[in-house]
Amino acid sequence: MPKLGAEPIRKAALINAAIFEVGRAGSLDVTVAQIARRAGMSPALAHHYFGSKDQMFLAAMRYILRTYGQSVRDRLPGRGARGRLDAIVQASFAPQNFQRETVSAWLNFYALALTSEEAARLLRVYHMRLRSNLIVALRGLTDHPDRIADTVGALIDGVYLREVLKPGPTDADAAQSTIMTYLKEALA
Repeated sequence: MPKLGAEPIRKAALINAAIFEVGRAGSLDVTVAQIARRAGMSPALAHHYFGSKDQMFLAAMRYILRTYGQSVRDRLPGRGARGRLDAIVQASFAPQNFQRETVSAWLNFYALALTSEEAARLLRVYHMRLRSNLIVALRGLTDHPDRIADTVGALIDGVYLREVLKPGPTDADAAQSTIMTYLKEALA
């Protein structure tokens, strides 16, 4: 007999296990059995909830994107003329968004988007939202909000890539400083 209310708890456990295992492996070359074992359940139950490893990983990326979105909302409206802009950058490097496992999941998400239309669509939505939010935040601060928004988005992606490829823990302060230094120069 199924336990009432267990499904959301089990799905959350599988999503967290997927993020951890992908981060540990540094690739999507993990099995549903590994993820399920990490979550403390059977591979059959994992397949029941998600259908496939790719679907489980996409659910994990949706969770990461929701967490990031909530991080931005928690920091809004921010302080001063740059409040919204600073909130977006700070959320990108907040502890829950810039852990090694999460950054590794992002890197693998980009790779999956090359072969999965569903991942590519989710990535396009993320890029469009980030660009739109940055443009809104940059209006009134520059005559070129589109160009600066595109550069900030590329810098965030680049800093994530550099961080996941170097050994040791991620350095959120240095990463955020890279973006803030560029913004200081671009908005001067």
